[in-house]
Amino acid sequence: MKNKKFSLSSVIIYILLIIWSLTTIYPIIWVIQNSFKGKDKILGDSFSLPLGEMFTMANYRKAFGSMNILGAYKNSIFISTVVAVTVLILAGMASFALVRYSFKLKGALQSLVIAGMMFPVFATVIPVCSMQTKWGIANTGSWGLTMLSVILPQVAGNLSFAIVVLTGFIKGLPVELEEAAFMEGCNAFQIFCKVVVPLTKPSFATVAIFSFLWSYNDLFTQMFYLRTQKMYGITVLLNRLTSQEGTNYGLMAAAVTLVVVPVVIVYIFLQKYIIKGMTAGAVKG
Repeated sequence: MKNKKFSLSSVIIYILLIIWSLTTIYPIIWVIQNSFKGKDKILGDSFSLPLGEMFTMANYRKAFGSMNILGAYKNSIFISTVVAVTVLILAGMASFALVRYSFKLKGALQSLVIAGMMFPVFATVIPVCSMQTKWGIANTGSWGLTMLSVILPQVAGNLSFAIVVLTGFIKGLPVELEEAAFMEGCNAFQIFCKVVVPLTKPSFATVAIFSFLWSYNDLFTQMFYLRTQKMYGITVLLNRLTSQEGTNYGLMAAAVTLVVVPVVIVYIFLQKYIIKGMTAGAVKG
């Protein structure tokens, strides 16, 4: 009887999870299928599959023909990769120092890290832009400086989250391993690279993935700093495209698909690292 009850409860739980997942997945499927329809077909029948005469690639041809989609992907991937790598390096070393070292104002610094997660980017974008303009890296014609003007705010915006996650992992490591490495002649940097990093790979993977995806999806910061078409990221480019086309819902669906599908692919291949990292962090934190 107990086994039967357990089996029934499992079925109910799985049914509820399937229903919940469908409410999350179906909107993405709906957008993708409507990206293969003309705008007149979407208004008339937005829920049917794009089969037969209803199927068209015109939305994607227009998107790729109107603007440099591949160049925008290159810019987005470059920005997101640099942001993720920089956040890993800075947050990793900062977390190690906050956990293993005692110094004045350590408590205040930890409080500032937590406080950094409470300020939205909208509240800081004007003073940050003014500061970068004085430095000579914002609103210039240089591709490298323009990329840097986007990367710096995104790195700053991701650091607090990354430090909090990595600090929880490093606290869970046995300090005896680091003491043994120190006795073998390793300095602090070697201990961090050869002991801490290998043991906290799930947390570093989690931070890298989230930093990359948040940077890739960040429309607000990129719209503020990327002013010319050759420097657009994919989110900015497709936002400009859809705003120019007004109510062309087929083109809007294609634009959303071009932004979302790469993110979904990344998540599908890396979901084990995301889940493992977040679960381990919950246990050790």
